[in-house]
Amino acid sequence: MRRRGAIRVATCQFPAGGSCRENGRWVWRQMTAAARRGADLVHFPECALSGYPGVDLPDLERYDWAPLRGETRAVMELAKRLRVWVVLGSSHRLSGRRKPHNSLYLIGPDGRVRDRYDKRFCTEGDLRVYTPGGRHVVFELRGWTCALLICFDLRFPELYRDLYRLGARVVFQSFHNARYKGPGIHGQIMRQTLQANAAHNAMWISAPNSSARFSRWPSVFIGPDGVIAGQLRPNRPGLMVNTVDPDLEYYDPMKPFRADVLAGQLHTGQLVQDPRLDDRNSL
Repeated sequence: MRRRGAIRVATCQFPAGGSCRENGRWVWRQMTAAARRGADLVHFPECALSGYPGVDLPDLERYDWAPLRGETRAVMELAKRLRVWVVLGSSHRLSGRRKPHNSLYLIGPDGRVRDRYDKRFCTEGDLRVYTPGGRHVVFELRGWTCALLICFDLRFPELYRDLYRLGARVVFQSFHNARYKGPGIHGQIMRQTLQANAAHNAMWISAPNSSARFSRWPSVFIGPDGVIAGQLRPNRPGLMVNTVDPDLEYYDPMKPFRADVLAGQLHTGQLVQDPRLDDRNSL
């Protein structure tokens, strides 16, 4: 296997809103700041450029797609100028009257869209606005197999297991849990679920969330042991740069057993035959 190199990841948050032009200005500022700090990849929240329908803007029924297309092209040009990868949350228009996708554009340091991930597990609210996607997106960066996910996908551990089988060990997962009236259950479960998914599958996870007030949890960067290695301040714009470190030694008690579990063996060690084993009603 090719030697893995370190990846410097900028996980960004800002108060995304209904104006793609204003969102674009935030994206530009944070991309520029991230590049100055040596980031290889700049990662933004769900619908960071387009705004999130039903939250940042009413819906997408009369959405003007031309400005969004222009802002996206500007981000692509800046990625080329800065020589950085970008994972950009936005909405992707489909043909005719079909509902768009809730998407992540994977933009390479050459300024080209290398791939696009479309949110697979949409909430009931999402499905009123968006068409779900149906495929994984994996790509190679510095010897690592990386993958993209969006928000509600975290509730379906089968996705992470599939990605593990595909060799993915770094996940860029974008969120939008913001513009609430105050604290709620998301603040108690989202990071914790991400931590469990990371530890179960020995994955690094970058998880940016919108900082629009009230944001129920701040952006985090999680190591393959499930530990939160970096966290931004809640309800404030900012970015952090963390390193996917190929030399990190981390706690992984599942490592000796993970391959067997993936093959369907749901126990450790060797099973035995014994009459006292089969008699489950006696002491």
